[in-house]
Order: sequence, then C-alpha cells, then structure tokens
Amino acid sequence: MDLRIFTEPQQGATYDTLLAVAKATEDLGFDAFFRSDHYLRMGSTDGLPGPTDAWITLAGLARETKRIRLGTLMTAGTFRLPGVLAIQVAQVDQMSGGRVELGLGAGWFEEEHKAYGIPFPKEKIARLEEQLAIVTGLWETEVGETFSYDGTYYQLTDSPALPKPAQSRVPVLIGGHGVSRTPRLAGRYADEFNMPFASVEDSGSQFGRVRAAAEEAGRKGTDLVYSNALVACVGKDDAEVARRAASIGREVAELKANGLAGSPAEVVDRIGRFAEVGSQRIYLQILDLDDLDHLDLISSQVQSQL
Repeated sequence: MDLRIFTEPQQGATYDTLLAVAKATEDLGFDAFFRSDHYLRMGSTDGLPGPTDAWITLAGLARETKRIRLGTLMTAGTFRLPGVLAIQVAQVDQMSGGRVELGLGAGWFEEEHKAYGIPFPKEKIARLEEQLAIVTGLWETEVGETFSYDGTYYQLTDSPALPKPAQSRVPVLIGGHGVSRTPRLAGRYADEFNMPFASVEDSGSQFGRVRAAAEEAGRKGTDLVYSNALVACVGKDDAEVARRAASIGREVAELKANGLAGSPAEVVDRIGRFAEVGSQRIYLQILDLDDLDHLDLISSQVQSQL
C-alpha cells in the first residue's frame, strides 16, 4: 500500500509552505506529493494569501525534490487547452527527471470560473474525453511525425507533438463517482483510477465497474492501479486527534466515519478495509499544512505498519 500526501493549497498556502510539505513528504518516506488544482477557497477559510497555480508549483518542486512523484488530483480540464497542457506536463516531467503524473478531470467548481473569468462549458465530460485523446496522442506521437485531431471541441492540424516527457508514458489518473462515463474513460485512458472521499463499499463497487470497463476496452482490469483519496487526522491519543480535528474545522466522529481518523492503530485497520476491496494506494488529504508533526506521526506509526 503506497501512501501519498495530497494538499489543498486553495484553502490558504504559500509556495514556501508547499515546499516545506513536499520536502517533509520526501524525507519521511512517502511515495508522492500531490495537490489540487483550484483557484478559489472553499468553506469558511479566508484562503489567504491566495491561490497558487498547480503546474507552476509542481515545476518549482520538480527542481527542489529528488525522489517523490509529483502530480495533481485533479487538473481541471476547463483551465487549460489540451495542447498547452501536454506541453506544460511534459516540461515539468523533464524538469523532475521523469517523476510527474497527470490527474485530469472535467472541472466542477463553477464559482472559481466566475471569479477568474474562466469559461465554464456545459459539455464538460465530452470535452474531457477529447482532452484525454489529445494529450495522450501528442505524447505517443513519434518524434518526426505529426499529430492531427478533428473533434467537436478541439482541432489540431499537423502538430509536431513536442516536447516529449522524460517518461515513456506519463501516468494518467482519472477519478470520480460516476457509474457509466467515468469508468468508460478510465478503462480506456487511465493508468490509475482514484475514488475520492468514498466509503469502503462504494469504492469496491466503483473499482469493479472500472475493471469491467477496462476489459471492454481490450485491456486487463489489472492494468490500472486503484486508489482512494481520504482526509487524514491521526493522533497519538484522543486529545491529539481532537486537537487536529478542531484545527481543520471538523468533528472527530465525522472524520472517523468518512476518512482516516483516530489512533495509528485505528487508521491502519481502516486502510486495511480499503485494501480488501482492491485499493492499492491512499492519498492522504492533509488540510493543516503547518502541522508537519502530523506527517511525522503518520510516517513512523502508520506507514511503517503497511
């Protein structure tokens, strides 16, 4: 079971804060540092000092880290044209020495689009399918060949399909709760399927749908990695769990029901339940980015038992 650190910088974080978390992620033996791709805070937080761009952040971290994987859960398809996104991700992959992964979603948070003048189209899933075809198609085109695409929403003509990533294939992550279109897209394009903030039972059902969709697309269900994203709130005792829950504005009982909360032993046991339904990787959503002792505790007393 891989453990990855997943951050939500739109809630309020500077690049320096993210750098500190990424370096702790690497030093403490976690597999990867991932971040959301949002431009507007959610909930009651003030979001200060304001948003940071996901791929600019990851470009900086690519030069400041050496081992950990770097990626997004999820890049919003509404934020970037697919050809531009393919260039950005390929460049950051080169900058990192081949450690980048692309989580790509349709985009859903209408308010942030209104706040920053970003179009919010109705046909987001259909656009996402074309984006996936274009980004992967550009990367897969041989050097010296060209790539063209004539879609409903995007057209590319004789693209040189450059630059290429450092990796022969940048892993593509697709995730979500949708029962039909999401599994179909994952079955065709994804290297990893992520089930965000879901129960053990719902995760198992969705993993089954994705495995079936992969087989319908001519792949093996085992060709994909299956993962979950869950909020983490771990403490060495009840008082520390309560303190960490209060710092992120959540209730302990709710966190235990819907995330990974409690003592290290409780969290190890709950991770085991997700593993039983096929989860191979957990993205730990860390909401208090100043609490690096939290990461240390998870590394020493949770990760060490997996």
